[in-house]
Amino acid sequence: MGALFGNRFVQAILLSGLFLQIGIWVRNFAVLLFVMDQTGGDPFAVSMISVAEFAPIFIFSFIGGTFADRWKPKRTMVWCDVLSAVSVFAVLLTLVFATWKAVFFATLVSAILSQFSQPSGMRLFKTHVPGELIQMGMSIYQTMFALFMVLGPILGTFVYQHYGIQTAIFIMGVAFLLSAAVLLFLPADPAPSENKPVTRLKEEMAAGFRYVLSKQVLSTLGGCFLTAGLALGLIQPLGVFLVTERLGLPKENIQWLMTANGVAMIIGGVLAMTMSKSFKPQTMLVIGMIVSAAGMVVTGLSTSLWLTLGAQFVSGLVLPAIQIGINTMILSNTEESYVGRVNGILSPLFMGGMVLTMSMSGWLKSMFHIVAMYETAAVLFVIGVLVMLPLYRGGVRSEAGSPGEA
Repeated sequence: MGALFGNRFVQAILLSGLFLQIGIWVRNFAVLLFVMDQTGGDPFAVSMISVAEFAPIFIFSFIGGTFADRWKPKRTMVWCDVLSAVSVFAVLLTLVFATWKAVFFATLVSAILSQFSQPSGMRLFKTHVPGELIQMGMSIYQTMFALFMVLGPILGTFVYQHYGIQTAIFIMGVAFLLSAAVLLFLPADPAPSENKPVTRLKEEMAAGFRYVLSKQVLSTLGGCFLTAGLALGLIQPLGVFLVTERLGLPKENIQWLMTANGVAMIIGGVLAMTMSKSFKPQTMLVIGMIVSAAGMVVTGLSTSLWLTLGAQFVSGLVLPAIQIGINTMILSNTEESYVGRVNGILSPLFMGGMVLTMSMSGWLKSMFHIVAMYETAAVLFVIGVLVMLPLYRGGVRSEAGSPGEA
């Protein structure tokens, strides 16, 4: 742990991540509440916020990953944060002098830029963190994300309700600028190799797909990503029906399920961090998915609030293990020059599966009982485990001899 926190890159990336999380969560909830106030809770307007957040993942994830592999990663991350701040301040001016609808632009631009910045951060992790510390570093990073899953909504709501949308947007811009300032302290990007052949963008994209298909670990993870996305999307919109139909409680009680899940994610992140040296990433991933499947079964069958809360807590407890296992396996089994493209190929598989079943969830709910929906999601998670079993049994050959080795 001392070696990890003594790493200059880890210090900078964690502090940058802290500022980014503040900006993102203030953005998410301030914009949501502002749009609801402006439109009287119009469902279409509210849904457009989600479109602005998630559509860039489909459209720009692979493109951003490819450019992240072409460009210098530190420079890319700094410029993405600076441009996000510029777009936010432009929206602030638009709010003052023109229309409130500009808030959608702030969400869209920062979401697009994150598709270029995030894979660059993964490349820097691969470059600057020793292989044996990658899994622990990912554990700390995911724990911070889990912490903001609980604190972020509170922070965003507090800022908007007490200070209004203009102050919230100003805080967003400052947070992005502070993140960029911190990243300036990262080690300089290495100079590009003079012997590296010049290739076209289309060629590099095709090479990314060939690379994923040629490596069993990555192609297997793609199948795992897809089944997990299908499972989570199927039950994501059903939480409120779980409360009203299975538990017979007012819809407002869904906050307790979210709180239990969020608190468990923080605890799970800490546990995963302490145990990361004892478990291989594929073991963490398989255990996490099995426990999540069991949690879905219990959640669907339960008619007791406390049993449902317990199932949500257990599911949240292992979610960081799933995320850490996946990220560690990607970094440990991908050459540095392909990290952006691999991330850009695998991430849309998860999001695509989730959005597909989310869009069908309401229709399926009208045809099938909610218990069947949760049990189907659990079966999909079990299928994901079966997809992963060859890696679990045979071990994973790591590129860098890192935690992924059997």
